Parts: sequence; structure tokens; C-alpha cells
Amino acid sequence: MKTDHHAPGELRMTLWTFRREFLVVGLFSFAANLLMLAPTIYMLQIFDRVLVSQSELTLLAVSLITLMLLGLMAASEWVRSRLLVGAGLRFDALVGTRVFNASFSAYLSQASASPSRAFGDLLQIRQFLTGNGIFAFFDAPWAPIYIGVMFFLHPVLGGLAVAFALVQAALAWFGHRRAVAPSEAASKAASEVTAYLWGKLRNAEVLEAMGMIANLQARWQERQQHSLALGARAQGITHRISAWSKFIRYSQQSLALAVGALLVIQGQLSVGAMIAATVLMTRALAPIDQMVSVWRAFLGARAAFARLEALLARYPERDAALPRVPPTGRISLTGVVATAPGRAEPILKGVTLSLAPGTATVVLGPSGSGKSTLARCMMGIWPDLSGQVLLDDLPIDGWNRIELGPHLGYLPQDIELFEGSIAENIARFGEIDSGKVIEATRCTGLHETILRLPKGYDTQIGEAGALLSGGQRQRIGLARALYGGPALLVLDEPDANLDDAGEEALVRTVGELRRQGRTVLLITHRPAVMAAADRLLVLRDGRVRADGPRDEVLALLRPRQPAAVAAATEPA
Repeated sequence: MKTDHHAPGELRMTLWTFRREFLVVGLFSFAANLLMLAPTIYMLQIFDRVLVSQSELTLLAVSLITLMLLGLMAASEWVRSRLLVGAGLRFDALVGTRVFNASFSAYLSQASASPSRAFGDLLQIRQFLTGNGIFAFFDAPWAPIYIGVMFFLHPVLGGLAVAFALVQAALAWFGHRRAVAPSEAASKAASEVTAYLWGKLRNAEVLEAMGMIANLQARWQERQQHSLALGARAQGITHRISAWSKFIRYSQQSLALAVGALLVIQGQLSVGAMIAATVLMTRALAPIDQMVSVWRAFLGARAAFARLEALLARYPERDAALPRVPPTGRISLTGVVATAPGRAEPILKGVTLSLAPGTATVVLGPSGSGKSTLARCMMGIWPDLSGQVLLDDLPIDGWNRIELGPHLGYLPQDIELFEGSIAENIARFGEIDSGKVIEATRCTGLHETILRLPKGYDTQIGEAGALLSGGQRQRIGLARALYGGPALLVLDEPDANLDDAGEEALVRTVGELRRQGRTVLLITHRPAVMAAADRLLVLRDGRVRADGPRDEVLALLRPRQPAAVAAATEPA
């Protein structure tokens, strides 16, 4: 469940732990930028000393010293790059698990249609931290120093550098004001188009069979055109700003050379100083120009940072629960009210019930009565609920989910299998216990069928179990729920795709689970499966309308409310 009690600025606090790395990067940036004065000094020495003295020895000494300084500059650049790459990898390692858990919780709460965007945001932040763009922010503070050197060469050159720096800074500010909203709108639209397309591809067979592709293509085309228009607008603004930046940069180089030449003609500057000033002015304004060119990447990284910060704040890390003894399966709900975004009324309205070990309860009710929501609440995976859900008299949210998972068995209406082998899916992608896998498949009547497959339990099922039939996916999902003998099993329509043999295996399994002291809740409408239960619970409009021993509830419904029996047994 979501909570507002969290440490503010979790990502910022994580970045703050890298302050030592950033300080070291700043020191190496200091060395690199200081050593970048070497070419300027070298030019001064060549034009003003070597060419005047005609000394080859002086030329050799100056060249060797400059070469050594340039080697140190290259080493400083390499070291700071490696530091940032290492920091980016460590940042990913520190927050990757948190992002995974938070995005999973967001998807579970139906608050995000594309949780994979969170990992795209994390990648975008890491790429910015380890790319060339961030060096502009480390190099920018050195622009005043270079400009100060130009004042030392001549005040007019220094003033010219200040003027161009202010123009480029104004261009960067203008670009920020004009590019933020269009860039964010284009990024959001592109993500929505991608999510829309992938959502439809997951149901490609239905679209092809029923001739729906053309209709959905028209809707996709409309979204795509809107996304392209927003992208073109954002790119147009960025390109215009880049064009102006290039114009200013080349104008600055030419004008600096012209002013230097004028000063040389007037005898206020040497030729060497003129050439050096031209190079130095280019170097002084390079960080500002680079900031203009990487501004869009910075805006994207900043937006990604804000989205991740909001995601982590909305879904904070759960406190580690204390280790507990394995549950017996006794579960109780008290005054449970389950709501969902976009619904005016709750789905469940004050449900109270208690299930004891060694019992099998069948839940009946018409479509929309809240049966599947009740199952999710009992598993502790419904995000918006009030009331209490207790497992062995402890709130189910207070259990460590990794520790609790093996003691729970859950089969949802929509069977979700994962790419891998049959054995891996049944064993929940943990360490495979062959004995437990076979025991689970025998309970579902699937063991002999699996053995007839070419690779048996090692058969790959494809993405989402695409290589299996609906009945096979149903049985493998049921075997996964039964794997390891969980204390509490919640099975939502476990017989939806079963044939007669599979239904008989399910009935036998329910009886065996009762004898083993397990707690079983089934949502079903088949009389044969209901016969295996010892308790019936009838839901209607989110409320418990009847609850008690199976025969008593059936006897209560049949003579007094014949229509209600039909409604209660209506398939969901």
C-alpha cells in the first residue's frame, strides 16, 4: 500500500553520497583546464621568443615542456571520465533495486501503464552523468579565469570576451525558457505512443482474427502524428538555438582575430599575443557553447530525475519485516473497503470474514461483485484498501514478501507465465526442486502430458507461455500456485480452461489440501468443484450476502431466492 511517510529527496540524497567523487572530478577538471593554457603560452613563446631568437634549442625545450603538459592534461581528462563512469555504474547499483521495486508497485497499483519508463529514466540520468554534457558544468567556472587572462593580454580583448559570454549566456537562458515545455511534451507523447503500440501488440492474434488492425492503426496514426508534430516543434526550437549559437561562435572567432589584428597594427599587441588571444577566447567560451548544445539532454535528464524522484517518494521502500515462523494459513478480513481510481463507489464495502486452516471456501457472485478484488486483498496486492487483512493475526503488509511468498499460492484469472522452461515457471524461477515440481504437476493431472513433450520439463514455453494451449497454461499456473505446499491458496477461476480430467484432478487436489490443513479459497461456478468445498460465500455489489457451510447456504438460497442462485452462479 502507498504511504506518504518517506524521506524527501531520496535521489538527491543518493547523489549527495557521491560528493567525494564529484570533488575529485572537480580537482581533475581544475588540472585539465589549467593545463589547457599550455597551448596559449606555447604560441606566445613561439611567436615572441623562438622566432625572434631563432634558437632551435629553445624551440625544442618549449615543445617538450608543452608536450608533457598536454600529456598531463589528457591524463586528467581520462581520469575524470573514468571517475564519472564508475560513479554512474555505482549510482545505478544503488538505486536500481529501488526503482525496480517502486515501478513494480506502481504497476501493481495500476498507477502506471508503462513502468519500464522508470528504467529508461534511470538510463537517461546515468548517461548524462557519464557523458560529455556534464563536463560543461565542471568547465564553466573556468571561463572567468580565461577571460581574466585575456584582460591581462589586453583590456579590449577581455571586454570582448565578456560581451560574447553574456550573449551566449542569454542564448542559453532563452533556450531554456523556450525548449522546456515543448521537449517535455514531445517526450511524454512519444512514450505514450510506444506504450499504446506495445499494448496492442500483446493482443495481435485477436486483432488479426477479427480484422481490427485497420481501425486501431488509424488511432495509432493519429497519436503518432501528434507525437511527431510535438517532436518537430521541439527540434525546431533546438535547431534554431543551435544555429544562433554557431553564428555567435564563428562571429566571435573572426571578430576576436580582427580586434587583435587592429591592436597589432596600433602597436598595442604582439602577433603571438593576437594568435593566443584568439585561441584563448574560443576556449573561454567553449563551456558556455557546450552548455547550449547539450541543453536538451540536460532538460531530459532533469525531467527524468524529477519523475524518478516522484516515483520513489510515492512508493517508498518498505521496512524490513522481522523474520517470522511459517504461517498456518489462518486469514481474516475486518471491515475491508477496496477502492480503485476512477470509480465513485468502492468495489468491496466493509467485507468481514475469517478462514481457518483445513477449510476450502468457494466464493460465488455475479460479474462485478468484487470476487477477484477480494482475492487480491487476501494476497495483500490490492493497493487502495482500508480495514484489516490479517494472516495469523498479523497484518499481511507486515510480512516480508520474499519470506512469505513460498507459503502463498495464487492463481489469478489472467494466467501470466514467463519466458523459460516449464520447470522454471512451476518452481517460481527459484532453485528447482524436482520432487516438488512433479508433485505439483501430478496434483493438476499434467505430469504425463509434460513427459510426452520432446524436452519434458525443460521445454521452453516462449514469451507469456505462447507455445502452450489455454488449458496447459491454466494447469501450469495452478501447479505454480501449489508448488511447495503453501499454507494459503487463493485460486481465481482455476477451472476456466480445464477439461473433465483437469477438473477431476482439481477436485482431488482441493480435498487433499483440506486433509493437509491448508487454507483454500476458490472462485468458481462449477458444481463439481463446489462439491469439494465445505463453505460457500456469496458476494453481491461488494458485500457479503451469504456465508456459511456449503449445504446450509445452498439450502438457504434455493427455496427463498431462486433467482439469486442463478445470479450467484453466473460466470464472472
